[in-house]
Amino acid sequence: MLIFCPKCGNRTNVEEDHDAGGYSYAFFCPTCPYKRIIDQPIESTKYSKLKEVDDVLNDANTWKNVDTTSVKCPKCEHGEAYFLQMQIRSADEPSTTFYRCVSCTHNWKEN
Repeated sequence: MLIFCPKCGNRTNVEEDHDAGGYSYAFFCPTCPYKRIIDQPIESTKYSKLKEVDDVLNDANTWKNVDTTSVKCPKCEHGEAYFLQMQIRSADEPSTTFYRCVSCTHNWKEN
């Protein structure tokens, strides 16, 4: 947890407070005389917001006008599937082939 000085805005440091005696700690500003005694436990949790991901493979327009191939579906074992290829990694890596079963619409991929 970062605590900023209310006087000058700099980040404070945690150090042992010798003025209070004993084992007390305080936030000290390195540039001005601000000091705040730590008299209770300080806890803070901040969760980052996850990026929203578009489900491109389940969009109806993605599988429109694509070719079919003879491949066995891992879910229903049907012998035909739609396929398309996309470059999802760096350019020196091979493209990824995405499949959708004609029968059960199960999606899978192969690198």
